[in-house]
Amino acid sequence: MKVCFIGFGSIASRHIRNVKELYGTDIIIDLLRTGQKSQISGYENIINKVYYSYDDLPKDYDVIFITNPTRLHYETLQQSQDYGKHFFIEKPVFETGKECLTDLHCKDDSIYYVACPLRHMNVIQYIRENIDFSKVYSVRCISSSYLPEWRPGIDYRSTYSARKELGGGVEIDLIHEWDYLCYLLGQPQKILKLSGKKSKLDINSEDIAIYIAEYYDKFVELHLDYFGRIPTRKIELYSEDDIIEADLIRQKVNYKREGKIVDLFETRDSYQKKEILHFFNIINKQCDNDNDIKTAYRTLKIARGII
Repeated sequence: MKVCFIGFGSIASRHIRNVKELYGTDIIIDLLRTGQKSQISGYENIINKVYYSYDDLPKDYDVIFITNPTRLHYETLQQSQDYGKHFFIEKPVFETGKECLTDLHCKDDSIYYVACPLRHMNVIQYIRENIDFSKVYSVRCISSSYLPEWRPGIDYRSTYSARKELGGGVEIDLIHEWDYLCYLLGQPQKILKLSGKKSKLDINSEDIAIYIAEYYDKFVELHLDYFGRIPTRKIELYSEDDIIEADLIRQKVNYKREGKIVDLFETRDSYQKKEILHFFNIINKQCDNDNDIKTAYRTLKIARGII
């Protein structure tokens, strides 16, 4: 199988390494970098060929991975349609939630999958398989961490997260929360959102978003921020019988009333690899595409507070 990565940031390098570990010599990996020529240190024996222009890029790829900056995903998907059969796209495809889906001119016989790695975490899969959500009356969810500590050795002010014009801001950066909430609960009927820039971080993107969503049988509260000094990422389920806390950082599920704790530890590469395997299973028609462009678009609209 022949694949091409467009963009070579941190997530691309992780995917490239994981794809090679999973498929070895059965896969050929090329890279398209549209910026200035630079080193691909550590990947010389993994990446087959590096291109710097669409003009030179072959049009025979089985899969194209779109892993460049957030604001470029939509444009890149449009540009790369003729170069590959199937597409793995880092979130989000869109930015505002008001774009027109038909403008992408997606091919009927191609798979377009939008990355949603937290779904594949042991903790989320455990909740999905073991919790009766008909008995859950309220959900509280939070993702809070300190943006300057996200990427060690990199000035946070220079990252896309810090810059609204590059697609930064918690609504989209932390869209994973809405993705796994919709994966577990379905789509809400009504949503209220407050968001803005409230901290002293040297950024122009929104550093906090708070949501209240209504389902026919429950309410959901979601808090997202860039300024929490103690990293927190958890979901609390207030059910008929217990309060169940799923901690995505500590990777434990705690039944607070019962006193049971389930340890579900795994590495980040573990669930990222599970998603890669899932994507290739979709291509091979072994399972359905559970996060196609239309589904991801609906999640984006929810994150933007548009229903």
